[in-house]
Amino acid sequence: MRWQRSRASDNVEDRRGTRGGLGGKGLGAGAIVLVLLAMLLGVDPGVVLNLATGPQDPGASQPAPLPPAGDEAARFVTHVLGDTEDTWRELFARSGRKYTDPGLVLFSGSTATACGMGQAAMGPFYCPGDHKVYIDLEFFQEMKNRFAAPGDFAQAYVIGHEVAHHVQNLLGLSDRVQAARQRSSQVEANRMSVRLELQADCLAGVWAHHADRTRQILESGDVEEALNAASAIGDDRLQRQAQGRVVPDSFTHGTSQQRVQWFRRGLESGEPRACDTFSAADL
Repeated sequence: MRWQRSRASDNVEDRRGTRGGLGGKGLGAGAIVLVLLAMLLGVDPGVVLNLATGPQDPGASQPAPLPPAGDEAARFVTHVLGDTEDTWRELFARSGRKYTDPGLVLFSGSTATACGMGQAAMGPFYCPGDHKVYIDLEFFQEMKNRFAAPGDFAQAYVIGHEVAHHVQNLLGLSDRVQAARQRSSQVEANRMSVRLELQADCLAGVWAHHADRTRQILESGDVEEALNAASAIGDDRLQRQAQGRVVPDSFTHGTSQQRVQWFRRGLESGEPRACDTFSAADL
């Protein structure tokens, strides 16, 4: 992947190496005790953390530590994020909308978010409460070793997928799905989550289509890397590896075949409207 051709984003915050991954806001002994008590009582530690460290306004402009200049992995992330910003700004402008850039937080182990405590074990995720993508870069090593999905464009696909959740949030799709899920059974709620996730895969493909058309970022083998990554993290494959059987009603992201199919659809069409998983009769 020719990621150096993309502009580096300045919306990346580096919380690695900070105490508790709190962006420089270390917890005192009293706050740690409160968090432990919250966990014992079944209370969301994120709520306690907000009280202990003070409220954070996701829209407020706060100084954030930037990744060191010599960190190649972090530099890669800043360039991929910058590419998604340029692409989605243009696509939103075409439809008369304004795209608001998300933030991206690099952390190690755990970190506080507007959605509660984020854990590395969750994998990369997007928090709609603060409009930020969270990534522990160790996940990329896990992709290579555990999921057999190496490659820089496989990593870029993951970032593109999480940024696509930000796109869904800006368009109001995430809120509508969440409201519908709360009125549904668990099985039906899972099915709606699958459609939301497959749409994010498709939108990641849309980003890649326009980034390559504009900046020629793709090299031989890159598309195969992304498709391999999409296949490696399908619900059916992950369940089979973890428990030796597959339970379709518990799927939340889609099968390997579905994830590959929808990413490819976005990549080949470059059209966000081609990503309407909610109207599709057959996923």
